[in-house]
Amino acid sequence: MMKKLSAAVAFCVAILLTNAPVFAQNEIVQEGEFGVGLGAAHYFGDLNTRAYLNRPKMAASVFFRKNFNNYVAARLGASFARLGYSDVYNGRNEYMYRRNLSFNSNVWELALQGDFNFFRFMPGDPMYSFTPYITFGVGIFSYDPFAYLNKEKIYLRTLGTEGQGYPQYPDRKQYSTMAFSIPFGAGIKYALNDRINIGFEVLHRFTNTDYLDDVSKTYVDVSIFPNNPDGSPSQAALLSDRSYELGEPIGVPGRQRGNSRQKDQFVTAMFHVTFNLQSYRCPTAY
Repeated sequence: MMKKLSAAVAFCVAILLTNAPVFAQNEIVQEGEFGVGLGAAHYFGDLNTRAYLNRPKMAASVFFRKNFNNYVAARLGASFARLGYSDVYNGRNEYMYRRNLSFNSNVWELALQGDFNFFRFMPGDPMYSFTPYITFGVGIFSYDPFAYLNKEKIYLRTLGTEGQGYPQYPDRKQYSTMAFSIPFGAGIKYALNDRINIGFEVLHRFTNTDYLDDVSKTYVDVSIFPNNPDGSPSQAALLSDRSYELGEPIGVPGRQRGNSRQKDQFVTAMFHVTFNLQSYRCPTAY
């Protein structure tokens, strides 16, 4: 009887040792990821109507991704993007080139997104260490366009370069420095091991503002901008129509300065490094 019991115990121990790696693997649960990203951003709008990608600027992000399963996750992220463009790059369009406007802006965004993997993604398992994915969501961001005049950095919003806030143009209100975005994009990610992943993502934002670049409607009569105390033109007048820097001014009141029917957009392309957050769960005994 004792020999049979000893043999049974030995058999059970052997089975447990044989399956130990499987049980250990089942105990590890990938709860989510904490990540950082670094890359480039580009603007599309009234100064870049052809969607050229010739003036990329720096972009960065930090985010947390909560995994619901091996295919679906939710992401909360904060990102920074420097955007800017100039009519000097519109040489193929004589009117836009002579318009001679430019801007830069620092964009800070907070977004909530859903990520959807094409393949099962299980860090630590070589069979499921890679997947492409798509992502989309909603965000809110701040921006404040500025330009340089005689090497001086000047914020444009408060100047009302298109008559915003002036009684002569009651339908043109000063725009907000906050706007909404709809991020939509795709990426790929690869698990180096059960702890660290790398990836690359392109994310396009549709926005509800046409003033990322401080350009939207028509030229206004520069006489609405009070002169400086010494009688010289104000910064608002000089930055409302900068075509004088290249020759005869083209900013006739009512003439098109931008296209208000199309909102501004921007895109980021970033490399990501993420760190898996793991928990341990007791395996089911069956």
